[in-house]
Amino acid sequence: MGSNGTELDLGYLSSFVAILLFGSNFAPLKKYDTGDGMFLQWVLCAAIWLVALVVNLILHCPRFWPFAMLGGCIWATGNIAVVPIIKTIGLGLGILIWGSFNAVTGWASSRFGWFGIDAEEVSKPVLNYIGAALSVISAFIFLFIQSETPRNTCAPETTPLLAEHAINSAPDPCAGPTWVDRLPAAHRRLLGCSLAVLSGTLYGSTFVPIIYIKDHGRRNDSMYAGASQYDLDYVFAHFSGIFLTSTVYFLLYCMVMKNSPKLYPKAVLPGFLSGVLWAIAACCWFLANHSLSAVVSFPIITAGPGLIAALWGVFIFKEIQGLRNYLLLVLAFCIILSGALCTAFSKV
Repeated sequence: MGSNGTELDLGYLSSFVAILLFGSNFAPLKKYDTGDGMFLQWVLCAAIWLVALVVNLILHCPRFWPFAMLGGCIWATGNIAVVPIIKTIGLGLGILIWGSFNAVTGWASSRFGWFGIDAEEVSKPVLNYIGAALSVISAFIFLFIQSETPRNTCAPETTPLLAEHAINSAPDPCAGPTWVDRLPAAHRRLLGCSLAVLSGTLYGSTFVPIIYIKDHGRRNDSMYAGASQYDLDYVFAHFSGIFLTSTVYFLLYCMVMKNSPKLYPKAVLPGFLSGVLWAIAACCWFLANHSLSAVVSFPIITAGPGLIAALWGVFIFKEIQGLRNYLLLVLAFCIILSGALCTAFSKV
């Protein structure tokens, strides 16, 4: 990073890659039965940890701060609800809602210094406030978009995104509809929107432990004195927290199921690919946080994937249909783009 301009360019480029991958990482799974999501969660997080291991080796194994694992624990807790969200309100609308609340939580914690971190300043605070406010407005618009999702994902699918190959000869565990499929339509929508809001709030808090370590690393009287200011150095600890938490949840799930968990072998390869895409996107987000600061990167990266996910929902999965929904999407997109631009220019 030879100059401030180069650093900003890297930050915006990293943000673009993160938006593209975050908006697409669940697409490989859409055509496959994932059941209640607990097995998928563990497969996805295993892939995430392997990517972190590679990144850690490339960075020559920087110091491991256990407190940074807390952010991964928070993310894994929010991610448990992803499969029920997709089953109830669809991929596109789910990402749009949780992305908006993710943006608001992450932006506010950085801008106002919540949870013991230092408040971040920008050169044009008015533009930054406008960008965050537009993200809030877009969240309410998304709640009025109707999506259509299948009642039971066990039905045969055509033209899958990934060719299905037999992994083993085990019988299909999907013998009937899950508890999500049995809910009335109104309850399904209420549950999906509520879970998306909760997940978004947890996602927005995932970087707080890392920012806390960095902020206190600049203080000589802190136990974190001398901690690295390069965000990517915390990837391995953060992703280790994700894998550890998901493993604990999966073991608890096996206990609740009396050692007879529902395993979905056809979801392994798509789930692994989804985890790799997510991990690469998250690494780009770490870079964006370093170059732009969280108060700028959060509104951009969290709102942008909704655009990509909605395109999947409209053109590929046909979840979002009808002129009214299309007009609401266009309005929401315009608001998101306006907010992202305001946030981006607030840093310049």
